[in-house]
Amino acid sequence: MQQSLNIYNTLSRSKEEFKAINPPFVGMYVCGPTVYSDVHLGNCRTFISFDIIYRYLSHLGYKVRYVRNITDAGHLESDADEGEDKISKKAKLAQVEPMEIVQKYTVGFRQVMEVFNALPPSIEPTATGHIIEQIEMTRKMLENGFAYEVNGSIYFDVEKYNKEKNYGALSGRNIEDLLNNTRELGGQDEKRGQLDFALWIKAKPEHLMQWPSPWGMGFPGWHLECSAMSNKYLGAQFDIHGGGMDLIPTHHTNEIAQNIAFCGKHPANYWIHTNMLTVNGQKMSKSLGNSFLPHELFTGDHPLLDKGYGPMVVRFFMLQAHYRSTLDFSNEALDASEKGFKRMMAAYDVLKQLTPSDSSTSDINVLKERCYNAMNDDFNTPVAIAELFEGVRIINSVKAGTESITETDLITLTDLFQHFLFDIFGLLTEEHATNNVGKVIDLLIDIRNSAKANKDYSTSDAIRNKLLEIGYQLKDSKEGTSWTTV
Repeated sequence: MQQSLNIYNTLSRSKEEFKAINPPFVGMYVCGPTVYSDVHLGNCRTFISFDIIYRYLSHLGYKVRYVRNITDAGHLESDADEGEDKISKKAKLAQVEPMEIVQKYTVGFRQVMEVFNALPPSIEPTATGHIIEQIEMTRKMLENGFAYEVNGSIYFDVEKYNKEKNYGALSGRNIEDLLNNTRELGGQDEKRGQLDFALWIKAKPEHLMQWPSPWGMGFPGWHLECSAMSNKYLGAQFDIHGGGMDLIPTHHTNEIAQNIAFCGKHPANYWIHTNMLTVNGQKMSKSLGNSFLPHELFTGDHPLLDKGYGPMVVRFFMLQAHYRSTLDFSNEALDASEKGFKRMMAAYDVLKQLTPSDSSTSDINVLKERCYNAMNDDFNTPVAIAELFEGVRIINSVKAGTESITETDLITLTDLFQHFLFDIFGLLTEEHATNNVGKVIDLLIDIRNSAKANKDYSTSDAIRNKLLEIGYQLKDSKEGTSWTTV
C-alpha cells in the first residue's frame, strides 16, 4: 500500500505527514543566493534538492508556488551585523556599480541552474525590489514593541521576544546557552542585548546602497528580506520553508521571530534543511583548498579531480545521497555515479524496445509502490534510485530472455521510468544532455571572459585548454568568443 507523504520537520525534529494548508495549493519559500560571487556547489546541492521537492509535489498533483529570493543588498560580512555589505565591497574592488555585480552573478547563477536542469521558481524576488515592504514590516515590529531605535538603526529585541515565545525553537537551543556562546557587547555597540539583530541599519555617507526611511537613510538587515517577501507572495503562514542547514541557528531563527513579532503567526508549517558537502571526508572550504566551482567539476580543471563530469552525472551523484545526509565528493564516488547514470539511461533505451509476453515474472506494481514509498519517506532519492536499479535488472533480464513482462506491466514500467528519471529526478537523456553541452560551454566562456578581464590568464588558459582536450575549440574575435567541435 502506497504511504502518504512524510517530511522531516526541523522544527519538531521528527517526520510528519504533509498536510497542505489549502490543498491542492502549496506555498514553498527557499532562501536563494547572495549574488556577489560565483555560485558554489553547496548552493547547487541545496537548490537541486529543492528542485526535486518542487518536481515531486507537482507530480503528486499539488499546485506549487515556489518562491526563491535573490539577495542583492543587506548581507553584511558578519552575521553579527558587522563589516561591509558583501556586494558593495565587491563593487568597490572592481570599481563598478553594485548592480553590475548583482547582474553578473545573478545571470551566472541562473545559467548554472539551467545547466543542472533545475526548474526556475514561480517567483524570484529581490531584496532591493521590496524595500517598501521591509520598512513597513520594521515599522509594525516597532509598533508591537519587539524592536527599538538607536541613532537611525532599528534592532530586534530578542530577550523581550523570548519572554513570550521560544526564540531557539528551531535550533533546539535555549536562550541561556545562546547568550553564553555569544560575545559580550562592546562599549561602542548600540544593541541592548547580545542576541539582538538589525532590522534596519543607518547608512554611512559612503555606503553605496541606501534608501530613505522614516528613520533616515539606511538599508535593511539581511534577515528581514525573506520575511517580507514570503509574507507578500505566500501569506503570513505557508507550507514549506527551506534552505541549507547553516541557516538554522541565525537566519531562519530570526525569520521566525520577525514573522511572529510582525503578525503573530509562525511563518511555515514545515522547515526543510539540506546538509553540507565534504571532499574526501573533509569539509569543503576555500581555506583548505578543497572547494571547487561547478565549471571546474564539468571540465576537471582542479587539482583534486582526475577528470570532468557532465552536469547530469553530477545531478545523479547528488541524488544518490539523501538531502539531509552529508554528500562526500571523491573521484571514486563520481566515477561510480557516472557508471550508474549510464547504466540507468542504457536500460531506459532498452525498455522502449522490449517485446511483451503473456505473463510477467516480476511484480511491477510492487516495484512502483516501493519507488513512491521511498519518495514519500522524506523524499528519499537514494532508496528510490536503488528501487529503479531493480527495474534495470528486470529490463536487462527481459531483454536476455530469462524473464518476461506483459504489455500492461511494460506500460507501467515505462511510465515509472519516465516519471521518475525525467519528471521527478529532472535528469536528461544522453541526447538531451548533448544538446545541453552548448549551455555548459557558454557558461565556461562567460567565466573565462571574467577571468581575462581580471587578468587571471592562468584560469582563462586552463578553461580553453581543458575544453580543447575534450574536443571543443574556442575562437576569440572582435565579436566575442565562439566555439566549434574538433
